[in-house]
Amino acid sequence: MEHSFLSAFVLLLLVLDPFGSLPIYITVLGGVAPERRRRVAVREVVIAFVVLLLFMVAGQGFLQLMRLSERSLEVAGGVILLIIAMRMIFSGGEAVYAADGQREPFIFPLAVPLLAGPSAMATVLLLASRQPERLGSWVGALTLAMVVSGAVLLSAERIRRLLGASMVSALEKLMGLVLTAVAVEMVLAGLKRYFFDPV
Repeated sequence: MEHSFLSAFVLLLLVLDPFGSLPIYITVLGGVAPERRRRVAVREVVIAFVVLLLFMVAGQGFLQLMRLSERSLEVAGGVILLIIAMRMIFSGGEAVYAADGQREPFIFPLAVPLLAGPSAMATVLLLASRQPERLGSWVGALTLAMVVSGAVLLSAERIRRLLGASMVSALEKLMGLVLTAVAVEMVLAGLKRYFFDPV
């Protein structure tokens, strides 16, 4: 399937899913001092952007160097997401990443895997490998998608006040259920490709 700049932007925005991850943003940033939240949010978005950009440019070479396949990346990512989803559903937001209130997130979990997760890595890798001559367009689409995700992350507390704590909690449980289905689908897809499409 051939992508345009707009379709790549929409695809990346759907994969990054900033609104779906909103409850986790709120929970994780809740343990950060209010005066530090904006700086932390911008830092994590920049880190996620750099990770995805590197994966877009050099991801295929890295997988070949490590003798890893996209199938293994898919299965591993699915297992990690499944663990996170189960904790979201049964343990509540504060226990998802076992972060204490005195520590602010650094790389994990906001930058990786919430923004630069396995699905996002696979998507940018796919875009770059299928149409490498349009790498500039894909970088532009990724940049725009990350700007939107960053705006949502920066507005997380304001959105929480607008929706209310109970709605945010319900949304978190719902997204945990959705994430469980996505994780299982990733694992099944990776196993299917491994056993039935080994090439």
